[in-house]
Amino acid sequence: MRPILLDTCAALWSVEGGLSAGAVAAIVEADEAGVPVFVSPITAWEIGLLVARGRITLPIGAKRWFSSMLDAGVQLAPLIPETLIDASFLPPPIHGDPADRILAATAREHGYRLMTRDRPLLDYGAAGHLQVIAC
Repeated sequence: MRPILLDTCAALWSVEGGLSAGAVAAIVEADEAGVPVFVSPITAWEIGLLVARGRITLPIGAKRWFSSMLDAGVQLAPLIPETLIDASFLPPPIHGDPADRILAATAREHGYRLMTRDRPLLDYGAAGHLQVIAC
């Protein structure tokens, strides 16, 4: 079983309780098998942007919210320069959102399954470029 990388929406919903039953089952199965669940540093940036722009409200500050997710056992995925460069050269078709490209490149680089509800990323997985779990 491959580790799971949470997309930003999956990270938010994993805390707020909005994940699908299948996504919750995948996380529970990974946990029971000792397989890690990761979140990318790019998700911290996206969470900060969402809060700063008033698109989401968190019960605690963005920094504390992200730290609490790590304290709960979600691991921080590595984000190395090579992965950032690889995000520029992903096989088509993939859309231009930089954060999604970085998440896809991270998942591909490390063999993670990307948990997302983002239609372009789910389609990218369906095209065979990425393992995805719909949430």
